[in-house]
Amino acid sequence: MSNETGPWALSSELEARKQKHLYRKRRLLQSPQGTQVLLDNKPYLAFCSNDYLGLANHPDVVAAFQRAANECGVGGGASHLVNGHHQQHHALEEELAEFTGRDRVLLFSNGYMANIGAVNALLGKGDLVLEDRLNHASLLDAGLLSGARFQRYQHANPTSLQQYLSKPGYDDKRKLVVTDGVFSMDGDIPPLPELAQSCKEKNAWLMVDDAHGFGTLGENGGGCVEHFNLGQNDVQVLMGTLGKAFGTSGAFVAGSELLIETLIQKARTYIYTTAMPPAIAAATRVSLKLLQKENWRREHLAELIKRFRHGADQLGYELMDSASPIQPLVIGSEEKALKLTAWLENKGVLITAIRPPTVPKGTARLRVTFSADHTLEQVDTLLELLDQARPK
Repeated sequence: MSNETGPWALSSELEARKQKHLYRKRRLLQSPQGTQVLLDNKPYLAFCSNDYLGLANHPDVVAAFQRAANECGVGGGASHLVNGHHQQHHALEEELAEFTGRDRVLLFSNGYMANIGAVNALLGKGDLVLEDRLNHASLLDAGLLSGARFQRYQHANPTSLQQYLSKPGYDDKRKLVVTDGVFSMDGDIPPLPELAQSCKEKNAWLMVDDAHGFGTLGENGGGCVEHFNLGQNDVQVLMGTLGKAFGTSGAFVAGSELLIETLIQKARTYIYTTAMPPAIAAATRVSLKLLQKENWRREHLAELIKRFRHGADQLGYELMDSASPIQPLVIGSEEKALKLTAWLENKGVLITAIRPPTVPKGTARLRVTFSADHTLEQVDTLLELLDQARPK
Protein backbone atom coordinates (compact mmCIF):
# COMPACT_ATOMS: atom_id res chain seq x y z
CA MET A 1 0.00 0.00 0.00
CA SER A 2 1.40 3.38 -1.01
CA ASN A 3 1.85 6.10 1.57
CA GLU A 4 1.86 8.86 -1.06
CA THR A 5 -1.73 8.89 -2.34
CA GLY A 6 -5.32 8.78 -1.11
CA PRO A 7 -5.91 8.27 2.62
CA TRP A 8 -2.26 7.22 3.03
CA ALA A 9 -0.75 10.50 1.82
CA LEU A 10 1.58 10.70 4.80
CA SER A 11 4.23 12.79 3.07
CA SER A 12 1.80 15.65 2.45
CA GLU A 13 0.75 15.58 6.11
CA LEU A 14 4.36 15.84 7.22
CA GLU A 15 5.05 18.63 4.75
CA ALA A 16 2.05 20.56 6.10
CA ARG A 17 3.51 20.32 9.58
CA LYS A 18 6.78 21.76 8.35
CA GLN A 19 5.02 24.68 6.67
CA LYS A 20 3.18 25.48 9.92
CA HIS A 21 6.42 25.34 11.96
CA LEU A 22 5.04 22.36 13.91
CA TYR A 23 7.49 19.69 12.76
CA ARG A 24 9.44 17.97 15.52
CA LYS A 25 12.91 16.46 15.35
CA ARG A 26 14.81 14.29 17.79
CA ARG A 27 18.22 15.39 18.99
CA LEU A 28 21.07 13.09 20.02
CA LEU A 29 22.18 13.52 23.63
CA GLN A 30 25.74 12.27 24.09
CA SER A 31 26.29 13.07 27.77
CA PRO A 32 24.54 12.54 31.10
CA GLN A 33 21.69 14.87 31.97
CA GLY A 34 22.96 18.06 33.54
CA THR A 35 23.26 21.80 33.10
CA GLN A 36 26.15 21.26 30.66
CA VAL A 37 25.34 18.73 27.95
CA LEU A 38 26.73 17.45 24.67
CA LEU A 39 24.05 17.38 21.98
CA ASP A 40 24.69 16.45 18.35
CA ASN A 41 28.44 16.79 19.05
CA LYS A 42 28.08 20.35 20.38
CA PRO A 43 28.35 21.57 24.00
CA TYR A 44 25.43 23.56 25.43
CA LEU A 45 24.33 25.24 28.62
CA ALA A 46 20.93 23.58 29.00
CA PHE A 47 17.73 25.02 30.45
CA CYS A 48 15.31 22.35 29.23
CA SER A 49 15.57 19.35 31.57
CA ASN A 50 13.11 18.17 34.21
CA ASP A 51 16.01 17.07 36.44
CA TYR A 52 14.97 19.74 38.92
CA LEU A 53 17.15 18.70 41.85
CA GLY A 54 20.20 17.66 39.85
CA LEU A 55 19.95 13.99 40.91
CA ALA A 56 19.94 12.27 37.51
CA ASN A 57 23.73 12.00 37.53
CA HIS A 58 24.36 12.29 41.26
CA PRO A 59 27.29 9.99 42.21
CA ASP A 60 25.41 8.39 45.12
CA VAL A 61 22.40 7.61 42.92
CA VAL A 62 24.62 6.23 40.14
CA ALA A 63 26.58 4.11 42.63
CA ALA A 64 23.35 2.69 44.08
CA PHE A 65 22.20 1.70 40.60
CA GLN A 66 25.51 0.02 39.82
CA ARG A 67 25.53 -1.96 43.09
CA ALA A 68 21.96 -3.11 42.60
CA ALA A 69 22.59 -4.01 38.95
CA ASN A 70 25.43 -6.30 40.07
CA GLU A 71 23.14 -7.91 42.66
CA CYS A 72 19.79 -7.95 40.81
CA GLY A 73 20.67 -7.73 37.12
CA VAL A 74 19.46 -5.05 34.75
CA GLY A 75 16.02 -6.37 33.76
CA GLY A 76 12.71 -6.65 35.56
CA GLY A 77 12.17 -10.03 33.91
CA ALA A 78 8.42 -10.37 34.51
CA SER A 79 5.36 -8.43 35.57
CA HIS A 80 4.87 -7.65 39.25
CA LEU A 81 2.11 -10.27 39.53
CA VAL A 82 4.13 -13.08 37.97
CA ASN A 83 7.54 -12.96 39.66
CA GLY A 84 8.90 -9.49 38.86
CA HIS A 85 8.04 -7.80 42.18
CA HIS A 86 11.52 -7.50 43.68
CA GLN A 87 12.32 -6.63 47.29
CA GLN A 88 13.82 -3.35 45.99
CA HIS A 89 10.43 -2.44 44.47
CA HIS A 90 8.68 -3.30 47.71
CA ALA A 91 11.08 -1.31 49.86
CA LEU A 92 10.70 1.74 47.61
CA GLU A 93 6.90 1.50 47.77
CA GLU A 94 7.00 1.44 51.56
CA GLU A 95 9.40 4.40 51.73
CA LEU A 96 7.32 6.42 49.27
CA ALA A 97 4.17 5.67 51.28
CA GLU A 98 5.85 7.09 54.39
CA PHE A 99 7.14 10.08 52.41
CA THR A 100 3.70 10.93 51.01
CA GLY A 101 1.79 10.17 54.21
CA ARG A 102 -0.40 7.62 52.44
CA ASP A 103 -1.33 4.05 53.39
CA ARG A 104 0.35 2.44 50.41
CA VAL A 105 2.08 3.10 47.10
CA LEU A 106 2.07 1.19 43.82
CA LEU A 107 4.94 1.51 41.33
CA PHE A 108 4.34 1.87 37.59
CA SER A 109 6.82 1.81 34.72
CA ASN A 110 6.11 5.45 33.78
CA GLY A 111 3.73 8.31 34.46
CA TYR A 112 1.62 7.78 31.35
CA MET A 113 0.89 4.20 32.41
CA ALA A 114 0.16 5.25 35.99
CA ASN A 115 -2.46 7.76 34.88
CA ILE A 116 -4.07 5.48 32.30
CA GLY A 117 -4.10 2.58 34.76
CA ALA A 118 -5.50 4.46 37.74
CA VAL A 119 -8.32 6.29 35.96
CA ASN A 120 -9.43 3.25 33.97
CA ALA A 121 -9.36 1.00 37.03
CA LEU A 122 -11.67 3.36 38.92
CA LEU A 123 -14.14 4.50 36.25
CA GLY A 124 -16.36 2.98 33.62
CA LYS A 125 -19.40 3.63 31.51
CA GLY A 126 -21.95 5.78 33.32
CA ASP A 127 -19.41 7.42 35.63
CA LEU A 128 -18.16 11.02 35.38
CA VAL A 129 -14.61 12.32 34.97
CA LEU A 130 -13.91 16.06 35.16
CA GLU A 131 -10.53 17.37 34.05
CA ASP A 132 -8.77 20.72 34.00
CA ARG A 133 -8.56 22.07 30.45
CA LEU A 134 -4.77 22.26 30.62
CA ASN A 135 -4.16 18.78 32.03
CA HIS A 136 -1.28 16.70 30.70
CA ALA A 137 -2.04 14.55 27.65
CA SER A 138 -1.77 11.35 29.71
CA LEU A 139 -4.58 12.51 32.00
CA LEU A 140 -6.79 13.55 29.09
CA ASP A 141 -6.18 10.24 27.33
CA ALA A 142 -6.94 8.38 30.55
CA GLY A 143 -10.29 10.12 30.89
CA LEU A 144 -11.24 9.52 27.27
CA LEU A 145 -10.29 5.84 27.41
CA SER A 146 -12.22 5.17 30.60
CA GLY A 147 -15.64 5.18 28.91
CA ALA A 148 -16.95 7.57 31.56
CA ARG A 149 -18.60 10.83 30.60
CA PHE A 150 -15.68 13.17 30.03
CA GLN A 151 -15.85 16.94 30.60
CA ARG A 152 -13.23 19.67 31.04
CA TYR A 153 -13.64 22.55 33.47
CA GLN A 154 -11.97 25.95 33.14
CA HIS A 155 -8.31 26.01 34.07
CA ALA A 156 -7.73 26.08 37.85
CA ASN A 157 -11.27 27.37 38.37
CA PRO A 158 -13.16 25.93 41.39
CA THR A 159 -16.36 27.72 40.38
CA SER A 160 -16.34 26.07 36.97
CA LEU A 161 -15.68 22.69 38.59
CA GLN A 162 -18.53 23.21 41.05
CA GLN A 163 -20.94 23.90 38.19
CA TYR A 164 -20.04 20.61 36.50
CA LEU A 165 -20.22 18.67 39.76
CA SER A 166 -23.69 20.11 40.43
CA LYS A 167 -25.22 18.83 37.21
CA PRO A 168 -27.93 16.22 37.86
CA GLY A 169 -27.77 12.56 36.98
CA TYR A 170 -24.60 11.45 38.76
CA ASP A 171 -25.58 11.32 42.43
CA ASP A 172 -25.24 7.51 42.52
CA LYS A 173 -22.26 7.35 40.13
CA ARG A 174 -18.54 7.63 40.66
CA LYS A 175 -17.20 11.13 40.06
CA LEU A 176 -13.47 11.70 39.66
CA VAL A 177 -11.89 15.15 39.40
CA VAL A 178 -8.43 15.09 37.81
CA THR A 179 -5.81 17.84 37.78
CA ASP A 180 -2.11 18.42 37.44
CA GLY A 181 -0.35 19.59 40.60
CA VAL A 182 2.09 21.79 38.70
CA PHE A 183 1.02 22.34 35.09
CA SER A 184 3.87 21.20 32.90
CA MET A 185 3.71 23.94 30.26
CA ASP A 186 2.59 26.89 32.41
CA GLY A 187 4.28 26.06 35.71
CA ASP A 188 1.33 27.24 37.80
CA ILE A 189 -0.39 25.45 40.69
CA PRO A 190 -4.19 25.01 40.94
CA PRO A 191 -6.10 25.94 44.13
CA LEU A 192 -6.12 22.38 45.45
CA PRO A 193 -7.82 23.14 48.82
CA GLU A 194 -10.81 24.67 47.01
CA LEU A 195 -10.96 21.81 44.52
CA ALA A 196 -10.79 19.29 47.36
CA GLN A 197 -13.63 21.04 49.21
CA SER A 198 -15.82 20.99 46.11
CA CYS A 199 -15.16 17.27 45.73
CA LYS A 200 -16.10 16.58 49.35
CA GLU A 201 -19.36 18.47 49.00
CA LYS A 202 -20.35 16.44 45.93
CA ASN A 203 -19.01 13.04 47.04
CA ALA A 204 -16.33 13.04 44.33
CA TRP A 205 -12.73 11.86 44.50
CA LEU A 206 -9.80 14.11 43.63
CA MET A 207 -6.80 12.82 41.67
CA VAL A 208 -3.64 14.95 41.48
CA ASP A 209 -0.79 14.28 39.06
CA ASP A 210 2.08 15.93 40.93
CA ALA A 211 4.82 14.92 38.51
CA HIS A 212 6.44 18.37 38.60
CA GLY A 213 5.67 19.17 42.25
CA PHE A 214 7.37 16.31 44.06
CA GLY A 215 10.83 17.35 45.21
CA THR A 216 10.40 21.01 44.29
CA LEU A 217 7.48 22.11 46.51
CA GLY A 218 6.68 21.63 50.17
CA GLU A 219 8.95 21.97 53.20
CA ASN A 220 10.25 18.42 52.75
CA GLY A 221 9.78 18.14 48.99
CA GLY A 222 6.41 16.43 49.34
CA GLY A 223 4.94 18.44 46.48
CA CYS A 224 1.64 20.28 46.16
CA VAL A 225 -0.21 18.21 48.75
CA GLU A 226 2.43 19.03 51.36
CA HIS A 227 2.48 22.66 50.20
CA PHE A 228 -1.26 22.88 50.93
CA ASN A 229 -1.18 20.41 53.85
CA LEU A 230 -3.70 18.09 52.20
CA GLY A 231 -4.10 14.52 53.42
CA GLN A 232 -5.29 11.24 51.98
CA ASN A 233 -8.93 12.14 52.64
CA ASP A 234 -8.51 15.36 50.61
CA VAL A 235 -6.61 13.90 47.64
CA GLN A 236 -7.67 10.29 47.31
CA VAL A 237 -5.45 9.49 44.29
CA LEU A 238 -1.94 10.96 44.24
CA MET A 239 0.38 10.29 41.32
CA GLY A 240 4.05 11.17 41.08
CA THR A 241 6.82 10.45 38.61
CA LEU A 242 10.38 9.41 39.39
CA GLY A 243 12.01 10.70 36.20
CA LYS A 244 11.94 14.38 37.16
CA ALA A 245 13.03 15.63 40.60
CA PHE A 246 13.85 12.08 41.71
CA GLY A 247 16.28 11.80 38.80
CA THR A 248 15.57 8.16 37.89
CA SER A 249 12.62 6.55 36.05
CA GLY A 250 9.10 5.29 36.63
CA ALA A 251 6.05 6.52 38.54
CA PHE A 252 3.83 5.71 41.48
CA VAL A 253 0.28 6.08 42.74
CA ALA A 254 -0.23 6.70 46.46
CA GLY A 255 -3.44 6.34 48.42
CA SER A 256 -5.52 4.17 50.70
CA GLU A 257 -5.18 0.43 51.18
CA LEU A 258 -8.42 -0.07 49.22
CA LEU A 259 -7.24 2.11 46.33
CA ILE A 260 -3.93 0.28 45.92
CA GLU A 261 -5.53 -3.16 46.16
CA THR A 262 -8.06 -2.09 43.54
CA LEU A 263 -5.27 -0.96 41.19
CA ILE A 264 -3.38 -4.23 41.68
CA GLN A 265 -6.50 -6.13 40.63
CA LYS A 266 -7.76 -3.85 37.84
CA ALA A 267 -5.07 -1.50 36.45
CA ARG A 268 -4.18 -3.09 33.12
CA THR A 269 -1.05 -0.97 32.68
CA TYR A 270 0.23 -2.45 35.94
CA ILE A 271 -0.89 -6.04 35.45
CA TYR A 272 0.24 -6.52 31.86
CA THR A 273 3.70 -4.99 31.77
CA THR A 274 7.19 -5.94 32.91
CA ALA A 275 8.28 -4.44 36.21
CA MET A 276 10.88 -1.67 36.14
CA PRO A 277 14.45 -2.92 36.68
CA PRO A 278 15.07 -3.43 40.42
CA ALA A 279 18.26 -1.37 40.09
CA ILE A 280 16.14 1.66 39.19
CA ALA A 281 14.14 1.19 42.38
CA ALA A 282 17.35 0.90 44.40
CA ALA A 283 18.71 4.10 42.88
CA THR A 284 15.42 5.88 43.56
CA ARG A 285 15.60 4.91 47.23
CA VAL A 286 18.87 6.87 47.44
CA SER A 287 17.50 9.86 45.53
CA LEU A 288 14.48 9.91 47.87
CA LYS A 289 16.84 10.22 50.85
CA LEU A 290 18.78 13.02 49.15
CA LEU A 291 15.56 14.79 48.23
CA GLN A 292 14.45 14.76 51.86
CA LYS A 293 17.66 15.70 53.64
CA GLU A 294 19.30 18.18 51.25
CA ASN A 295 16.91 21.11 51.57
CA TRP A 296 19.52 23.41 50.07
CA ARG A 297 18.53 22.10 46.65
CA ARG A 298 15.01 23.53 46.93
CA GLU A 299 16.33 26.73 48.53
CA HIS A 300 18.81 27.24 45.68
CA LEU A 301 16.09 26.53 43.11
CA ALA A 302 13.91 29.24 44.66
CA GLU A 303 16.81 31.70 44.42
CA LEU A 304 17.42 30.84 40.76
CA ILE A 305 13.74 31.27 39.93
CA LYS A 306 13.50 34.61 41.71
CA ARG A 307 16.58 35.94 39.91
CA PHE A 308 15.34 34.81 36.50
CA ARG A 309 11.81 36.16 36.93
CA HIS A 310 13.07 39.55 38.07
CA GLY A 311 15.52 39.78 35.16
CA ALA A 312 13.10 38.57 32.47
CA ASP A 313 10.43 40.96 33.72
CA GLN A 314 12.89 43.86 33.54
CA LEU A 315 13.65 42.89 29.93
CA GLY A 316 9.97 43.00 29.02
CA TYR A 317 9.38 39.30 28.40
CA GLU A 318 5.91 37.89 29.08
CA LEU A 319 6.09 35.61 32.10
CA MET A 320 3.43 33.25 33.44
CA ASP A 321 2.25 32.98 37.04
CA SER A 322 4.72 30.32 38.11
CA ALA A 323 6.76 29.84 41.27
CA SER A 324 7.99 26.43 40.08
CA PRO A 325 11.18 25.53 38.17
CA ILE A 326 9.08 25.75 34.98
CA GLN A 327 9.35 29.34 33.71
CA PRO A 328 7.75 29.73 30.27
CA LEU A 329 8.50 32.77 28.13
CA VAL A 330 5.44 33.29 25.93
CA ILE A 331 6.51 34.33 22.41
CA GLY A 332 3.24 33.90 20.50
CA SER A 333 3.91 32.63 17.00
CA GLU A 334 5.48 29.26 16.33
CA GLU A 335 7.92 30.77 13.82
CA LYS A 336 9.22 33.39 16.25
CA ALA A 337 9.62 30.85 19.04
CA LEU A 338 11.67 28.61 16.75
CA LYS A 339 13.82 31.52 15.61
CA LEU A 340 14.59 32.55 19.17
CA THR A 341 15.43 28.97 20.10
CA ALA A 342 17.77 28.70 17.09
CA TRP A 343 19.44 32.04 17.94
CA LEU A 344 20.07 30.97 21.54
CA GLU A 345 21.36 27.61 20.37
CA ASN A 346 23.85 29.36 18.12
CA LYS A 347 25.06 31.15 21.27
CA GLY A 348 25.48 27.85 23.12
CA VAL A 349 22.25 27.84 25.16
CA LEU A 350 19.70 25.06 24.78
CA ILE A 351 16.00 25.77 25.40
CA THR A 352 13.12 23.97 23.69
CA ALA A 353 10.37 25.80 21.83
CA ILE A 354 6.95 24.46 22.80
CA ARG A 355 4.29 24.72 20.09
CA PRO A 356 0.72 23.57 19.39
CA PRO A 357 -0.86 21.16 19.99
CA THR A 358 1.12 20.91 23.25
CA VAL A 359 0.03 24.48 24.05
CA PRO A 360 -2.89 26.51 22.64
CA LYS A 361 -2.41 28.19 19.27
CA GLY A 362 -0.89 31.64 19.57
CA THR A 363 0.92 30.81 22.82
CA ALA A 364 4.13 29.19 21.52
CA ARG A 365 6.81 29.62 24.12
CA LEU A 366 10.27 28.86 25.34
CA ARG A 367 9.93 26.50 28.28
CA VAL A 368 12.81 27.49 30.53
CA THR A 369 13.44 24.99 33.33
CA PHE A 370 15.89 25.20 36.20
CA SER A 371 17.91 22.64 38.11
CA ALA A 372 19.57 22.87 41.51
CA ASP A 373 22.82 22.32 39.58
CA HIS A 374 22.45 25.68 37.79
CA THR A 375 24.43 28.61 39.15
CA LEU A 376 23.35 32.21 39.52
CA GLU A 377 26.03 33.11 36.97
CA GLN A 378 24.44 30.76 34.43
CA VAL A 379 21.07 32.45 34.96
CA ASP A 380 22.76 35.81 34.36
CA THR A 381 24.26 34.43 31.14
CA LEU A 382 20.79 33.44 29.94
CA LEU A 383 19.36 36.85 30.83
CA GLU A 384 22.17 38.64 28.98
CA LEU A 385 21.44 36.63 25.85
CA LEU A 386 17.69 37.25 26.14
CA ASP A 387 18.51 40.95 26.35
CA GLN A 388 20.58 40.74 23.16
CA ALA A 389 17.83 38.75 21.42
CA ARG A 390 15.06 41.32 21.93
CA PRO A 391 15.79 43.45 18.82
CA LYS A 392 16.14 40.31 16.73
